[in-house]
Amino acid sequence: MISFFHPPALKLSGRVALVTGASRGIGAAVARAFAREGAHVILLARTIGGLEEVDDAIQAIGGTATLLPFDLAKTEQIGAIGPMLAERFKRLDILVANAGILGALSPVALSDPKIWENVMKINVTANYHLIRALDPLLRGSDAGRAIFVTSTAARMPAPFWSAYAASKAALEKIAETYAEEVAYSPLKVNIIDPGIIRTAMRAEAFPGEDPLTLPAPDSIIEKFIELASPQFSKTGKVVRAA
Repeated sequence: MISFFHPPALKLSGRVALVTGASRGIGAAVARAFAREGAHVILLARTIGGLEEVDDAIQAIGGTATLLPFDLAKTEQIGAIGPMLAERFKRLDILVANAGILGALSPVALSDPKIWENVMKINVTANYHLIRALDPLLRGSDAGRAIFVTSTAARMPAPFWSAYAASKAALEKIAETYAEEVAYSPLKVNIIDPGIIRTAMRAEAFPGEDPLTLPAPDSIIEKFIELASPQFSKTGKVVRAA
């Protein structure tokens, strides 16, 4: 009897995905995973060296990527990303809004206004502009998926975390509102909470912690793949990755 082996179908075959904060940590792990599942990944981050390393890793597994060096703090320039992607790719199926910064942990009354404003600019305002820029492309997809990365800090008040926690709470509300607004379209909008993961931001917040005791970013990628797949039908949800 002759048997034929049929490899499993790739879960994101032919999809075009934009991942922000893709040069390291969770963003890099998601980008590699999406490429492994057949997506063409647009890698957005400030650090060209980090983007090139992720691109090399994607090429090594037979995937494809496009590098998009960009500083999301330049919010006035984000609007140009949509037309640029439309011209080059004609489509966008997946957005993973992962980029974010911690800022400084300090009492509200003693916090630095410039640091506070920068946290809000990167974690909230930049994502607002991304929605504005990418909405036509995401709605034009047969199965558009927008995934916003949050934190448990948004729902668990803790001393000294005001800027970061407030920014993630605001991001969640924007994403939930967006989900309601596109509820009757093919676009699904969801929020993912990675939990405690071994990242540079985690090390910045908890410098005395041994990072090797924490799960690596690659340990949570399956949940991102699930939310990005055309088969995922829920919207407006906050999903824990772990």
